[in-house]
Amino acid sequence: MTFNPLEQRGIPLDRQVRSWRELNVEPIDPDRCDPYTRCRIITMNGIEVEAILFSHQLARHCPDPEIKRQLARTRYIEAQQQKVVNWLLPGVSSVLETTIAYEQVAVDLTAWVARMEPDPYLKQAYQFGVLEDFDHLYRYANLYEMIEHRKAESIVDNLTEVMPGRPTRFHHRDPVDNVRDPYDKNTTNPLSKLHALTIMSTEQQTMNFYMNTGPTYMEPIARQLYQEIGLIEEEHVTHYESLVDPGETWWEQLVNHEYNECYLYYSFMEQESDPKVKAIWELHLNMELEHLHVACDLMRRHDGRDPQQVLAPELPNVLTFEPNKQYLRELLDTQMDLTTLGAGYVREAHERFERMQEQIHGGEAPPSDRVMAEHNEMFGREYRVQSEGAHPDPAMREK
Repeated sequence: MTFNPLEQRGIPLDRQVRSWRELNVEPIDPDRCDPYTRCRIITMNGIEVEAILFSHQLARHCPDPEIKRQLARTRYIEAQQQKVVNWLLPGVSSVLETTIAYEQVAVDLTAWVARMEPDPYLKQAYQFGVLEDFDHLYRYANLYEMIEHRKAESIVDNLTEVMPGRPTRFHHRDPVDNVRDPYDKNTTNPLSKLHALTIMSTEQQTMNFYMNTGPTYMEPIARQLYQEIGLIEEEHVTHYESLVDPGETWWEQLVNHEYNECYLYYSFMEQESDPKVKAIWELHLNMELEHLHVACDLMRRHDGRDPQQVLAPELPNVLTFEPNKQYLRELLDTQMDLTTLGAGYVREAHERFERMQEQIHGGEAPPSDRVMAEHNEMFGREYRVQSEGAHPDPAMREK
């Protein structure tokens, strides 16, 4: 069934404010929930945070007080939505358990987007990034067993494999080599705009999460691993945000944000297995439909264009959380040795890459290597979940 958000009316904005009782949602049960329910929650939290931050940036660059007031009205509702979504996460989960769920999002969301992306250059950007998040999942899973004495399979539930990706030590690149070429807003497929905004937003939330939670650990190796991977998430946000055409006007960006929220809430409503969470996705979709109409009106008034010129006439196929094991194994087999040079990709280490490696590592093993050494010393093995067989790269197989 096709769904065109531009033809749907949502809940009027003046009826969207919720009371404390309505905001006080029941969190999911981490031991019984579908892992992909947790992934959808983490994704939508990142999407709502991006919507809030973007609206603030637009307001700071807007001299018209009436527009500021309109943005503030919608943004307050977005802030309530973010509180509801993020508060679905259970307080009984540790920071590290939530971290592993964040990395499961990064792996399976980015892999799905890479599979569906119609533009070859953008597809390569997602393929490149996902192998790094795949390795982060592996490093955090080993840290989890070390300091909490539990196994990550209780979180990812065999939906996502846990084994080495592109080694984290090689993710540290000269910052200029993290900037990609943007899509052309006038010729790109509308789906590509949604993909770029979605992955940028979720990676941004991961960056924010690590930069704030990393120092809450007492264990030195945990603090150091969060610091290292947190810096790589900065690289990833640069990587993905540079894919967006900087020529998009503020109003184009605003309607893209609201349209993307409609797309994702609709997608997640269609596949959600938890009835209580599904009801939240449906409610928020009906709120976002109205936010989209407000944004479209602003674009018509201040950009002089009809939003239908830049938006898809109907929502694409629903964005789906599902296992991507074979696809990821194909990438592990063919793209492990890639790095970036300028806006492209190469297989050989180059001068800028080697200089950055020397500067950041200083001749010592990085935390991502040391966590594996400490885990091996403690358990005499690595922690992996390889449901589909041995690692595709013989060099990465357990010794």
